[in-house]
Amino acid sequence: MYERSLSARLKRDRHHVLLLGPRQVGKSTLIGSLEPDFTLNLASLATFREFVSQPERLERELLAARPGIRTIFIDEVQRVPALLDGVQALVDAHPRRFRFLLSGSSARKLRRGHANLLPGRIVLHHLHPLLACELGADFNLDRVLAHGTLPGIYADRDADSRSHILRSYVDAYLREEIQAEALVRDIGGYSRLLDLAVASSGRIVNLNALSRDAAVSYETARRYLDVLEDTLILFRIPAWSGSDRASLVAHPKLMLFDLGVRNAILRRPLDRPLDDERGLLLEHLVGLELRRREGTIWPEARVQHFRTSRGAEVDFIVSVGRDLWAIEVKASRHVDRRDLKGLGAFADRARKVVRQIVVFLGARRQRLDDVDVLPVEEFLAELPV
Repeated sequence: MYERSLSARLKRDRHHVLLLGPRQVGKSTLIGSLEPDFTLNLASLATFREFVSQPERLERELLAARPGIRTIFIDEVQRVPALLDGVQALVDAHPRRFRFLLSGSSARKLRRGHANLLPGRIVLHHLHPLLACELGADFNLDRVLAHGTLPGIYADRDADSRSHILRSYVDAYLREEIQAEALVRDIGGYSRLLDLAVASSGRIVNLNALSRDAAVSYETARRYLDVLEDTLILFRIPAWSGSDRASLVAHPKLMLFDLGVRNAILRRPLDRPLDDERGLLLEHLVGLELRRREGTIWPEARVQHFRTSRGAEVDFIVSVGRDLWAIEVKASRHVDRRDLKGLGAFADRARKVVRQIVVFLGARRQRLDDVDVLPVEEFLAELPV
């Protein structure tokens, strides 16, 4: 089992926790490693049926529990949002008696179920697929670019098995379960939009153009993307808008949560990254590593992108307080001053640019003017953990 960066924080912190993340990112394994005294697994159909009809039963059972029952784990809590009312009642009436650890894979179901999210009583964390630092010596760039970093899939030593599980995950979860959650009537439209959104992953996307290409209305496209975002499958990296907004592209970048899932949806070969997609996949990997730290490991950071209407661009802008990092990704073993134009255009517009970085495939770090040129693994090793 890979040690997760969030693990030590959850062990030393005594707050109640809601841990959100897509299926198969390791939420149950992580919380299980904290050795809870009582576990309620709502992914079990029998358990779900028992508690969806009697959510008040949780409060009765815990009030009757022996004194040693203190840490309570409720897995896939979004399936029975009414349980959160009982959690609040127990927390308020017995503030030192229990510690609740809750997990979920859909913020949408919690909102749609009018869930009580225990404001002021619970700490929200997100769990993602594995970071490079969590893989440690197991990190292999080509394998990450092809298979992604879902823990159970990456840990499987058989490449054919990894490919089979990835394709099953896509068909059973993304195309069926998420489709059902979206209350989709136009299955063809949803499938087309999913494929187009995934094909656009890592790129700046105009929702009007996306809806036209998928042959669905703008509102339908917006709703489907919202569902994918609420179920933590997709996220948007907003455009930087620090100055002269009229000359900047305002559309966000779309990013799928895992590269292996992206490749499986698009029916790419899963034994290797395609050569003509290596640049896009490498940029996507850097974006995922930055975004997975946002709000948790690197709470003061905010990830954006930069592009002008004249085409100058920087792949990622990271705001750290008032300071800015500008990061460009190049799938090349050589970098020269022509590769720095976007960074220069951004530096001319922005104040407080404290770091300019080019991530590349070379073997050793370089310094080019005011720019750090870093091998990809060295860059990833310098990020907060």
